[in-house]
Amino acid sequence: MAVIALFSVILASLGHDLAVRAATTERVVVSRHSGLAIEGFDPVAYFTEAQAAVGLRDFEASKAGAVWRFRNQGNRASFVAHPEIYGPRFGGYDPVDLVRGVTYPGNPRFWAIVDQRLYLFGREEHRDAFAANPAQYLKDATARWPALEQELAQ
Repeated sequence: MAVIALFSVILASLGHDLAVRAATTERVVVSRHSGLAIEGFDPVAYFTEAQAAVGLRDFEASKAGAVWRFRNQGNRASFVAHPEIYGPRFGGYDPVDLVRGVTYPGNPRFWAIVDQRLYLFGREEHRDAFAANPAQYLKDATARWPALEQELAQ
C-alpha cells in the first residue's frame, strides 16, 4: 500500500512539473552571463508589491530554461504554481519592438500590468506609448510573436 501511495505522489509531482513546463513554453529572456530570467527581478512582486523588486538567491526556481529569483518563499510558491500568470508575456521581450518586427529584451525596471499580465519594455518611452493604446499594441504584438519567437529558437 505504501508503494502505491509513493507511486501516486511521484506521478502527481511529474504531472505538475509537466503542466508548469507547458505553461511556460514562451521563450524567456535570460542573461547569458548569470542564467537569470528578467535580470533576477521577482516576477510576482510586480503584482503583490506593485514595484520592480530584485529577488534573492535564497528563493530561486528553475523554469523555462531559466533561473527565477523571488523576494520570499510565498512569491516563489505562487510562481511555481502559476508561471503562466506571473511570468512576463512574450517571454519578457518588449511588445512595442515586437510590433516593429524585432525582438528586444525588456528592462525589468520599465513595466506594466495589463489584463493581469506583466509586460516589460526596453525603454521608458515604449512603456508610455504602450500605456496610451495597450489594446492595439497587444493585438499587433500577439500577431507577430509566433514568427518572431520561432526565429529566436533558430
